[in-house]
Amino acid sequence: MPAAEAAAVLQEAGIVPELLGQPQARVSSRQYAELWHCIAKTCDDEFFGMDSRRMKHGSFTLLCHSVIHADTLERALRRALRFLRVVLDEIEGVLEREGDYARITLVEPGNAGGPPLRAFAYGTFLLMLHGLACWLVRRRIALESAEFRCPEPDFGAEWKVLFSPHLQFDRPHTSIRFAAEFLDLPNVQNERTMKLFLRGAPANFLVKYRNSDGLTARIRRRLREIPPSAWPDFSDLALQMHTSASTLRRRLEQDGDSYQSIKDDLRRDLAIARLAHSDSSLDDIAAELGFSEPSGFHRAFKKWTGSKPGAYRRGVPD
Repeated sequence: MPAAEAAAVLQEAGIVPELLGQPQARVSSRQYAELWHCIAKTCDDEFFGMDSRRMKHGSFTLLCHSVIHADTLERALRRALRFLRVVLDEIEGVLEREGDYARITLVEPGNAGGPPLRAFAYGTFLLMLHGLACWLVRRRIALESAEFRCPEPDFGAEWKVLFSPHLQFDRPHTSIRFAAEFLDLPNVQNERTMKLFLRGAPANFLVKYRNSDGLTARIRRRLREIPPSAWPDFSDLALQMHTSASTLRRRLEQDGDSYQSIKDDLRRDLAIARLAHSDSSLDDIAAELGFSEPSGFHRAFKKWTGSKPGAYRRGVPD
């Protein structure tokens, strides 16, 4: 993509171009989703040039139409994989049951023994498929493991959040594994809910899919209603949700989450939104987010995004 065109796409997505030069920089899920749409629309390719055949703009919408009337997740996934096999030439997925587990393995026709594809190609394929699967059954499908045929990319650590803590690279095949019982779950979506889903995609699954009715989403909504400085500790949160601390902790672990990660993610999102869309001073934002000292906010924001708050707001490297 020419530089001028790339700059226009970034501007449309509300992303400062200088952030691309900061390896640890982060943007909000809304900005990421808008960038995804802008690139796909500009290139007319929802697989971003990573296959010899373009996945033309609108393909994901047609994919959703192709699976919406499947009665179980297994049938929906098999239809989705057939659809992707038609629109892509160099990568396809195979779904298999392995006792108590199910595995989706990516194969590369015509590339047996050849060099692996880009990590982003494997990740994009699996994120689309996993996000769609979670939405169809209205549950986050925890991945037991994820393996990639490619070397570990610079952003490999983040894929432990996107996919699974049990992550391996330089493996013979690319695959994800999850409990086979998910395959038997019914598809609870319909054409009406599909329209709402598509309006929020890809932010609702590519960054990290969260069931809007799930435990993590309910905790986030509860925390959003009160100032961060007044967020309850874990024991008080469990009382408010009419459960024990041990039960709440176990349920969060089953979803691959923790109370601390929920608070950190929400603080990060609130910080990015305040820096991008308000004129509040950095000290005021720090206090608003519940930091007792501005220096604590600066350290946390640097950890979250790789950039200091002031530099992030100005859109210049540290």
